Amino acid sequence: MSRPAVPLGDALARGPLVLDGGLSNQLEAQGCDLRDELWSARVLADDPRQVQEAHAAYVRAGARVLITGSYQASFEGFARAGAGRREAEALFRRSVELARAAAADRPVWVAASVGPYGAVLADGGEYRGRYGLSVRELAAFHRPRIAALAAAEPDVLALETVPDADEAEALLRASREFGLPVWLSYTVDGPRTRAGQPLADAFAVAAGEQQVVAVGVNCCAARDVSDAVGAAVATTGKPVVAYPNSGESWDPATRAFTGPAGYSARPEAWAAEWVARGARLVGGCCRVGPDVIARLARDPALGGAAAL
Repeated sequence: MSRPAVPLGDALARGPLVLDGGLSNQLEAQGCDLRDELWSARVLADDPRQVQEAHAAYVRAGARVLITGSYQASFEGFARAGAGRREAEALFRRSVELARAAAADRPVWVAASVGPYGAVLADGGEYRGRYGLSVRELAAFHRPRIAALAAAEPDVLALETVPDADEAEALLRASREFGLPVWLSYTVDGPRTRAGQPLADAFAVAAGEQQVVAVGVNCCAARDVSDAVGAAVATTGKPVVAYPNSGESWDPATRAFTGPAGYSARPEAWAAEWVARGARLVGGCCRVGPDVIARLARDPALGGAAAL
């Protein structure tokens, strides 16, 4: 298993990189049943080979950064599924190991996914934020998850799909002691976080954080990305990560996607606009598969770090 020769932050300073797409939709395409509160994290225990194969599909498509299957994983959730503390720690570690193994001899960065508290609730809470918990309480919740992932030595922590600037502060607080670079990515609705904060205020949480190598948005509509990229650059001066959904809208009540797949229909055009504004890590989230990532990987605008 080969690791890149340079840290992710250094690579992003040299040029854009292609991120992977949605892990859950690829697992479903492989026949996995994700109808469980652990979602894709369930497959870490039940059929880890499927997780590795899903990652490998994105590596073959040209992704240079893989996000682990730990987004909805938590000690509490694993306990409800019958896994004790040691088994849960092993599953967190496995999520990183599977992504690393999928890269084989290709130099691919592995980002350990740390999803928001709302994802762990499995009730669509990541699209609302404002859980009624303090920053201190949220940091206490996230710290054990981050510790378990950090022990597996990923290249970076992906603090992703964050709906609320308060939770972003909690995640950054919980991750500081582990010495790993992180990226912070909000899920947004227009010019605000899902909790309603202006994006300039939300990105300001990360502006002075040395551990943060990129800020940006994910699990949102492609039409909302460009302005978010501009706000992120203006507020922090950091490289930007952008990985929206395929274009359909998620309905938490029916647990289904509806509407047209606008991003997946023309990803190169969207990506060119975002890169021009400062995006340096571009991929996809829900419903974005290896076919879209392959198109991005062939795009000369996203080839700046291909030789690293």
